[in-house]
This record gives sequence, C-alpha cells and structure tokens, in this order.
Amino acid sequence: MFPKKLEDLMSCLLIVVGALMASFSVVCILLPNDAIDYGTAGIAIIVSKLSGLNLSLSVFLIFLPFWIAGTWMLGKRFGAKALLGSLVYTLGLSLFERVHLELDTEHFLAVAFGGAILGAGLALILKNGGCIDGSEIFANILTKLIEDHTGKNISMTYILVGFNACVYMTAFALINKNAALMSLLVYVVATATINHFTDHFEAIKQVTMITKDADSLVKDMKEQMNKTCTMMDSYGAIAGENKTVICYVNYFELQRLKDIIAEHPGTFSTVSTIDEIVR
Repeated sequence: MFPKKLEDLMSCLLIVVGALMASFSVVCILLPNDAIDYGTAGIAIIVSKLSGLNLSLSVFLIFLPFWIAGTWMLGKRFGAKALLGSLVYTLGLSLFERVHLELDTEHFLAVAFGGAILGAGLALILKNGGCIDGSEIFANILTKLIEDHTGKNISMTYILVGFNACVYMTAFALINKNAALMSLLVYVVATATINHFTDHFEAIKQVTMITKDADSLVKDMKEQMNKTCTMMDSYGAIAGENKTVICYVNYFELQRLKDIIAEHPGTFSTVSTIDEIVR
C-alpha cells in the first residue's frame, strides 16, 4: 500500500494529465470542428466566441465562483485539487492555442475521438478527487441542499442534463444549430466515457463499512460531513463481532468519506451505485 503522501502526489499528477487531455481535446479537436465543450466550459466558449474575450481567461473566470462554492461545501482538500485541475486546464487551453495543432477532420470522427479524449481526461480528474467543471459542483450543491431540507437523496443526473440543455439551447440560438448539435453528441460520448471509468459518477453511492470502531467512525462522519447512517450488528468468521455501517453519499462526498475511512485502520468498505432510493 502506498504511503499517503505518495498517493496524494500520484492523484495530483493524474489530475494534471487529465486536465491536459481535456484542454487538448477542446482546442485541437472540438473547436476546429465546430463543436464546444459542455458545462461551464461550454458557457465560457460561447462567451469567448461572442465577445472576443480570451478563451482560457473566460473559462477560469466562469469556473471561479463555482470553485469558491465547492471549496466551502466540500472542503479545502477538494478545493485544492479542483484549483489544480482548473489552472492546468486553462494553461493547457492557452498552450494548445499557441501551438496551432488543429485536427480538422470529418465531423463524426471529431465528435467520437474528441469526446472520448475529453471524457477520459475528465474521468481521471474525477477519480482522483478533482473537478474542472462548475456544473458538477452546482449539481452537488443543489443535491446537498435538497437532502438537508427534505432528507431525500437524489441523483445529480437530472440537474446536469438540465444545466447542459440550457448551454446547448444557448449555443443553438447564439452561435449556430450545427455547433449545438455537434456539441450535444460530444456530451453523449464524453459522459459515456466518464461513466465507464467512474461507474456513473452522477449516481448516488452506497458505502458499506464493516468496523470495530463504529462509534468513532460515525462521529467523524457526522462532524466532518453532517452525514447520518444505518448501523447493524454483524459477525466475521475471523474478526468476530463488529458493526456494519451503511451511508449514502454522492460522488464528491465519496472522496471525503474515503479519507475518513482511511483514518480508521481495520475498517473494510465497499461502494455500490444506487439507481433509486424509495421512501
């Protein structure tokens, strides 16, 4: 097992690689073929096209308020990784714009390969606890507020689809219909790639933890994440009596919960994707 510092270094390195992959796809494949990114990056591209404002600057300025909100809601650790990914992504956009390496090809190939590279880059970032798109932070905050006020856990899927539908309708109205339709296909390919590597990151996750240190674990979850859980007595063939703790979180909260679990040696945990919770 890798030491904690080495794990953190590797995750930061993979975030950098993912951000460079995403910026390469946008500048060198998607934009030359009349397609745009989705989420807040898509908004920034529309703003840049209409105003003439520098693309990388537009991306960073539009992402900034979402980053501030995400750091407040999800903690400084998430904020640091999100900032790293965002800075590398914007620097990558600027770098690839200056290199002028444009792969102007048949539009369907651009959508397929550009969307796949973009999705793979974003998957690397998400799997390592980072984020470079404000729509995902927005969806996380909204689901968290709904949970706090109603007690209901909902998937981020509908919020993300609605957010990006607004982006593409704006592109359709202000740029041109071909760009909007091409970009919609990019979204489908990219999200399919992300879901393949992250097991549907937008879905609710059930974390099942088996531990002898249940009271301390639950206390940390409550204090650090304001999360409640279900506890059951259980028995291991070798370990003997212990507790099974079940908690429901979204993908971004999962990263924080993993850090808490790591602070409790001997805790065994599994993560499952939940399609629906019926109350």
